[in-house]
Amino acid sequence: MHAVLQRDEGVYVAECLEVAVVTQGRTADEVLSNLQEAIALHLEGEDLQALGLSEEPRLVVTYEVPMARHGAEA
Repeated sequence: MHAVLQRDEGVYVAECLEVAVVTQGRTADEVLSNLQEAIALHLEGEDLQALGLSEEPRLVVTYEVPMARHGAEA
């Protein structure tokens, strides 16, 4: 499974791309822990194979960082 992690206005936000799960936390570690828990709760009792997931899914997280615009003052 894949998730996107980004920092927005002082909090970290993570969104899973395969299932409808979004969570936040004060730190990257906290939001990742929250995301794992939220995904586990979302998938509890589901047939993972029917959803196209392995019995022991892994989570790949991409951390989005805003790029400074060329010519913008820092």
